[in-house]
Amino acid sequence: MLGIGDFARHGRVSVRMLRHYDAINLLKPARVDPHTGYRWYHAAQLSELNRIVALKHLGFTLEEIATIQAEKLNADELRGMLTLRHAQLRQQIAEDSGRLAHVEARLRLIEREGAMPTEDVLVKPVPPTRVAELRAVAESFAPEAISPVIEPLYAELRGLLTRLDLKTVGPGLAWYEAGPDEAVVVHAAAPVATDGSRREGQLDIVDLPEIPRAATILHHGPMADVMSTLQQLAVWVDAHGYRSLGYHREVYLEYGCGEDPSAWVTELQEPVAER
Repeated sequence: MLGIGDFARHGRVSVRMLRHYDAINLLKPARVDPHTGYRWYHAAQLSELNRIVALKHLGFTLEEIATIQAEKLNADELRGMLTLRHAQLRQQIAEDSGRLAHVEARLRLIEREGAMPTEDVLVKPVPPTRVAELRAVAESFAPEAISPVIEPLYAELRGLLTRLDLKTVGPGLAWYEAGPDEAVVVHAAAPVATDGSRREGQLDIVDLPEIPRAATILHHGPMADVMSTLQQLAVWVDAHGYRSLGYHREVYLEYGCGEDPSAWVTELQEPVAER
């Protein structure tokens, strides 16, 4: 048998924790000396301790762990439960990381309040473009609503272009239009060399109309930081006597999956008219 100190050391837990587990009847020692109160454990009880610690790290309360232990789940049942909980925690971490990134982006915006664009803003016409596109609806124009929609669209678009042997003739782009309520229709597109507007499998071949006058600016870096450039563009548009006519387009001049996002370059094209 192992004394409580040795058992704690082998289980990588504290003696205080073992005493607490004993007090709440979660993990009872195999024997308690009636004279000294010293606790002794069988080495085989380490497997029970491992279950408790794993469940605790996965977010279960001690009360929930006691219920699970009482049900005496076998290894396969416990493994299935832990796998599910593990997946839930990974999803939670991903969502929390996304929220943190959006908060950091907003903080950067606050730090740059009042700043004019460091890049030159160019007002120019944007010619009509024939594109192959996929579209989906995001619940709002907030970055946390757009990203989960547009990223899978581009992954699917690349695969369809390859399977249909459609040749692209320029950088990918995205454009947006108002949906019902505050929803936004997200279009993931690529310019293609083909005749006529039509449907090609799951893809729509459409002609994007000309933008007679667009205020354009280059955004350098990941799209998670695009709000800063967009808002600086808005400041420039307002300060130079223009008004916005709607959603901007994004043209991904230098972009690649798996590459360093700090090297990405995106042209933002916002339709404007003189006030």
